[in-house]
Amino acid sequence: MKQLDSPNIVEAINLSAGYDSTNIWRDATFSIKSGEFVGLLGANGAGKTTLFRLLLGLELPTQGSLTVLGETPKRGNPRIGYVPQRHSIDSDSNIASIEYVRLGTFGNKWAFALGKKAKHELSQAHKALALVDASNLARRPLGELSGGEQQRVFLAQALVGKPDLLLLDEPLASLDIRREVQLIQLINNISKSTGVSVILIAHDINPLLPVIDRIIYIANSKVAAGKPAEIVTSKKLSELYEAPIEVLHSSSGRLAVLGVEEAIHHD
Repeated sequence: MKQLDSPNIVEAINLSAGYDSTNIWRDATFSIKSGEFVGLLGANGAGKTTLFRLLLGLELPTQGSLTVLGETPKRGNPRIGYVPQRHSIDSDSNIASIEYVRLGTFGNKWAFALGKKAKHELSQAHKALALVDASNLARRPLGELSGGEQQRVFLAQALVGKPDLLLLDEPLASLDIRREVQLIQLINNISKSTGVSVILIAHDINPLLPVIDRIIYIANSKVAAGKPAEIVTSKKLSELYEAPIEVLHSSSGRLAVLGVEEAIHHD
């Protein structure tokens, strides 16, 4: 990993995002340090994926400043690993998982490497699969894997280039509770062992609570960032939504956030 002058992987100051003259959200100020695991939450349409597009250099902010890895965001930054919410993979895909992961080593190349370079790429792909506990999937066709198995392969492809920042867009979607917990624990272990900073989009904070260091919550065109205990409170969320929101704590430590649907409908 390249050493940064600043300890922050991401720095946003008075950042706003939107299209034309309309802001989706505005005045976001937050930072993310090396090795932090950050949960990005908010209702559908709140602008979570828009933040990812800013970090990836696919969109420009409407105002404010944003630096990623010490510089202005740029397209195709090899130091950022990204797993999108949807993949163009179907049940008929015959590409072996190891070759799919290997694609992550290509960068801007348009052809497979040969000789020693090819062996190196395959070696890196095998190491990435091992990192996500998926070595047994190497030769299996991607289209035959379960949703949870595919997520591990997608994660391996994002990690094969040894990024400093990993962006995960709803990797828990369609997974059952047991696999959610397993995947979150795996991602946290990778973050802590490699030092990669992780931002993960999710709808439910509960699977993330045991491991995340920080939360970014987008609601009602506003952004709040801080530790989970600071952000997911009745007072803070009521301020964000400008409507009564109640956060309940169960005896098992799970949270229930009540009133969000009503607040969105009212908006």
